[in-house]
Amino acid sequence: MTTLPLNALRAFEAVARLGSFRAAAEALFVTQSAVSHQIRNVEDWLGKPLFEREGNRTRLLPHGADLARSLAGSLAEIEAACNRARNISQALVIAAIPSVAMCWLIPRLSRFRTSHPEIEIRIVYAMHGREVNFHDVHLAFVFSKEPPTIGAHFFLGGQSMPVCSPSALARLGRKPETVADFLTLRLLHDGTQTGWTNWLSLLDNVASDPTLAPTYEGTTFEDFNLLRAAALSGQGVALCPKAMIEDDLKSGGLVQVSPRLQDDGFNYYLLSSTTAAPIVTRQAQIFQEWAMSEREDLLKTS
Repeated sequence: MTTLPLNALRAFEAVARLGSFRAAAEALFVTQSAVSHQIRNVEDWLGKPLFEREGNRTRLLPHGADLARSLAGSLAEIEAACNRARNISQALVIAAIPSVAMCWLIPRLSRFRTSHPEIEIRIVYAMHGREVNFHDVHLAFVFSKEPPTIGAHFFLGGQSMPVCSPSALARLGRKPETVADFLTLRLLHDGTQTGWTNWLSLLDNVASDPTLAPTYEGTTFEDFNLLRAAALSGQGVALCPKAMIEDDLKSGGLVQVSPRLQDDGFNYYLLSSTTAAPIVTRQAQIFQEWAMSEREDLLKTS
């Protein structure tokens, strides 16, 4: 074989980038055996193996890894050139649950755009509890008890704290210490009363006062951004994820009224697609590194 096996090289780059023959086959919309056949074509053309094979396991050899890196850049340039010729822009699509979109991502997005004006971004909503469709999305911020996929990276802790506005706290005249104090501030619920029921049950006076009701009335909000807006406007005290209200605490819009955090096991994760085109994969990696750097800056100042 003397002609450069371009299709086979594309299959090899997909295997090296995605880490398996199966993932590459799914990304290229071909069978796994077809990918294996293309890899053999590349190895025959080169006259040497690209993978070390041990039973059903394969490991990329050093010269194979070097070839894969070069191919990734070259294929990305070819794709970008073709898209420019067709007047097609390849936007990086980022899905985010509303709380992350409104409280963390959008306030910081201008900094990313200043650093990387060449990357076009499209922001869409991810819905809590629903699976992300990675056919249309390249990165996703979600809130989950467990890492949802293999391509999941821990992003921020989901522990909640009780907060209210300075004006609401002024009405009480002091930081709340008893269940009665919290009821006086007026409870704001996120979806259900479970959060406050669990949090208030740990106060010492609950066990000693049998007259206290096991559930606590208050306005319920189906969306965290509505709950946050209500707390900011002085309507009551809310249990809010600390990571999502750091800016409100720094600005003085909200006040932490107790040092005790509540951990329900949920955390924020950043998910990445494993089937995106090489040029978008590289853009997603740039964004992910930026997001992690912003996260570290937030943790240092919190």
